[in-house]
Amino acid sequence: MSRVCDLSGTKANNGMAVSHSHIRTKKLQQANLQKRRLWWEEGKRWLTLRVTTKALKTIQKKGLNTYAKSMGVDLRKI
Repeated sequence: MSRVCDLSGTKANNGMAVSHSHIRTKKLQQANLQKRRLWWEEGKRWLTLRVTTKALKTIQKKGLNTYAKSMGVDLRKI
């Protein structure tokens, strides 16, 4: 299973680890994914999703259905 957010599509970012002597080595910055069970009011059921913590904050502010629509995700297919 790849480390991708189910709602926002956020995935890993390529970066560089820079040492004290300025030697650069590649590193992978993973998304902060959490497995959460969220209540979907319109569908009257629970959804288990792997979402980033940033997406969780936005879901708390806007609501699950509104956020999914803004990201172009159909919750009925999940």
